[in-house]
Amino acid sequence: MFRVELGKAARRWRTWALALVLGAIPALFVLALVLSPPASGDDGPPFMVQTLRNGLFAPLVALVLLQPFFLPLTAGLLSGDAIAGESSAGTLRYLLVRPVGRTRLILAKYASVMALLGLLLAWVLVVGLVVGTIAFDLRPLATLSGTTVGVGPALARIAGSAAYVLAGVAGLAAVGLFISTLTESGPGATVATVAFAIVSQILGALSSLEVLHPYLLNTHWLAFVELLRSPVAAAPMLRGLAVFAAYTVVFLGAACLVLGRRDVHS
Repeated sequence: MFRVELGKAARRWRTWALALVLGAIPALFVLALVLSPPASGDDGPPFMVQTLRNGLFAPLVALVLLQPFFLPLTAGLLSGDAIAGESSAGTLRYLLVRPVGRTRLILAKYASVMALLGLLLAWVLVVGLVVGTIAFDLRPLATLSGTTVGVGPALARIAGSAAYVLAGVAGLAAVGLFISTLTESGPGATVATVAFAIVSQILGALSSLEVLHPYLLNTHWLAFVELLRSPVAAAPMLRGLAVFAAYTVVFLGAACLVLGRRDVHS
């Protein structure tokens, strides 16, 4: 069933449109830097100057740009349509007529969503590395601690950053899948999932609600920057992974419970 879901996704124009849009982000960012560099090597913002000097920063900047909006939107599109889209198309009941348990269906849908998100993230990293290398070349990476690491270890840290970003969106994808079991409208579930992410970010910006901040997904989304320190500060990322796992387990379980009790007519 997992392979079937991936095959269906590969045949949808939406998947390729997402790949095109997300891949354009690092390419456009690098193009903007090439066309409008700082007046001199040391006059621009330090992070921008480092980007101009090293193509390894291009995929990292892409991750930072993706995390607050583009990735939640992508997760909402994919997960919100997972069950609701089948229901609105009238194919959900046919999926359940086959000898497929409802829990297995939820898990297969979730696995396919996460696989697609992982592939899209990998695509963004590849585009960032390619355009960054062409424009700036690859050099040892300057860390936030003021030290440098070689190209090989830097690539490993970039891969680790992407893995953490993927883990961060896993919780939101579980929320989207849960919402998808509550409605027959794929666009409605997508909007609700993206709204959940936006509201979480608004709550995270309110100092009066600081007590909630440790439990919000977005509070921990950018903790992967700790991989750019030397030595790496693992504690913030471990706290983030714990929160991501909690959201994933709770909302996947809720999705299984709702679909298991739902009387499917479409």
